[in-house]
Amino acid sequence: MSYLWENNVRKVTPYVPGEQPKETDIIKLNTNENPYPPSPRADKILREYESGRMRLYPDPDATVLVDALAERYGLKPSQIFVGVGSDDVISVAFMTFFNSEKPVLFPDITYSFYDVWADVYRIPYKTIPLTEGFRINVEDYKTENGGIIFPNPNAPTGVFEPLEKVEEIIKANPSSVVIIDEAYIDFGGESALGLIDKYENLLVVQTFSKSRSMAGMRIGFAMGSEKLIKYMNDVKFSINSYTMNPITQLCGAEAVKDGEYFDKTVARVIATRERAKNELSALGFTFPDSKSNFIFASHKSKPAKEIFEALKERKIFVRYWNKPLINNHLRISIGTDREMDRLFDALREIL
Repeated sequence: MSYLWENNVRKVTPYVPGEQPKETDIIKLNTNENPYPPSPRADKILREYESGRMRLYPDPDATVLVDALAERYGLKPSQIFVGVGSDDVISVAFMTFFNSEKPVLFPDITYSFYDVWADVYRIPYKTIPLTEGFRINVEDYKTENGGIIFPNPNAPTGVFEPLEKVEEIIKANPSSVVIIDEAYIDFGGESALGLIDKYENLLVVQTFSKSRSMAGMRIGFAMGSEKLIKYMNDVKFSINSYTMNPITQLCGAEAVKDGEYFDKTVARVIATRERAKNELSALGFTFPDSKSNFIFASHKSKPAKEIFEALKERKIFVRYWNKPLINNHLRISIGTDREMDRLFDALREIL
């Protein structure tokens, strides 16, 4: 029987997140989560929050969180947009800014949610091949387009593009909004934040999921000109004004204020990442120099899929994509030193 109503269904191929295994006693290095807990100040909020306040709607402006972010980054509150994870922020940005008949540009090897959003919102797009070494060629982005987005450092490669290259792309595209997705910026490199007062068309997106250890809380934010942020809020408040619950707002604000704890945990992840580079190199892996909290590695003789499956048998989860150009690479999130040592021991057995 034919169901005619299905002719009007918006059909898309959805984003596939990293596996969330249900087993216990596993080492989970497949979704770039921070191995350390969030700020104790956020934990204090959770323990002391009065449950009776849950009957009230949250502040739609998330004022406590926006104010904390504004102080942290030296901006006006009107230059900050917050959402339920950076995915929500970027989704709203796609709806708000990418409405041209010209294609949106982003790399062919990048965060695999970009093409999903483009398909959902019926936005034309074009993927731009990375050069050898997984780098962006600035000249490829000096063409007519309906917008530009790319992560820096890139995912899943971990490659960081220097700020002068980023600025050259922004400067060459005054008629488009350029979004720099900085989910991993705290682990290395220089943020494009310093350019937002210079370029009205620049939107910088960051998240609490990686460096602030709050992936489960779902907090993302964008920073840009007051005009850009107003346009995004207009769209957000036309869809759902109450997107972020009050506990999340308070926890996020306290985490932002705890700069000492933030610096300490980020430094621990970076130190372990640099040690992991040496260990993986000694085991015969090659990889681009990562400035993120993961390493995108390929072995000189053992296929990535075989290593992935052998690690999974040992309850060690890393990320593998059976896709052209990257199907012989593994993305390995940085865990604690103990977790990474177990990974290295397992790799020695497998190899």
